[in-house]
Amino acid sequence: MKSVVKVFLVLVSCQLLLGAEESKEAERLKKAAEVLAEVVGTPEGISKDLLDKAVCVGVIPSFKKAALGIGGGGGKGAIICRRGGNGPWGGPTLFTTGGPSIGFQLGATATDLIFLVMNPKGAEKLARSGAKLGADASVAAGPKGREAEAATDLTMGAEILSYSRSKGLFAGVSLEGAVIKQDHKGNQRIYGRGIEPKEILLTGVGVPAAAAPLAATLNKFSPRGGKPFKTK
Repeated sequence: MKSVVKVFLVLVSCQLLLGAEESKEAERLKKAAEVLAEVVGTPEGISKDLLDKAVCVGVIPSFKKAALGIGGGGGKGAIICRRGGNGPWGGPTLFTTGGPSIGFQLGATATDLIFLVMNPKGAEKLARSGAKLGADASVAAGPKGREAEAATDLTMGAEILSYSRSKGLFAGVSLEGAVIKQDHKGNQRIYGRGIEPKEILLTGVGVPAAAAPLAATLNKFSPRGGKPFKTK
């Protein structure tokens, strides 16, 4: 009888642990939705016209600069793409990121980072684990608000446009040097199965419950747009 009770307690503990991990992913996705809702469509934020051109959006709520280093830092975020590149927003893939050069650009210890993926090639590159921005995919500080109308060809030709928000200040910032690593365990928890980031981003999958607020926010601000992905 005691052995049965012990097994039962172990199973309950495992379920509680899995539930706690799932809630962390859900909280991450909820915060990502809140960040987007606060910066899209505002006069000094990301213009709707620019968002309409994007095929994917990435959000890293509270990227943390290293406490003891002047350059390092890391964070956890999500990338969500339009299904097929130009359809409604699908399910997200979770990722972690870091890079030795990012901290130099961020004065605060915790900063929200947002990036727009502007073409299918950029999405294909981010679907790989370990993609390095600036090397594997071109990245530039994104124009904000009305600045987008006067942005240079160099900026608008980048595959990824990136931004930061800290203490109420929103600005374009280059994320060159950031490395995107897919969070396979996090994806498994929110989807309930093993799933490849390429399938999530490029093929398109249904939106899991944890990501419903994020997909709803993007569908509200930009229900149509993007560019079709090439089908093979």
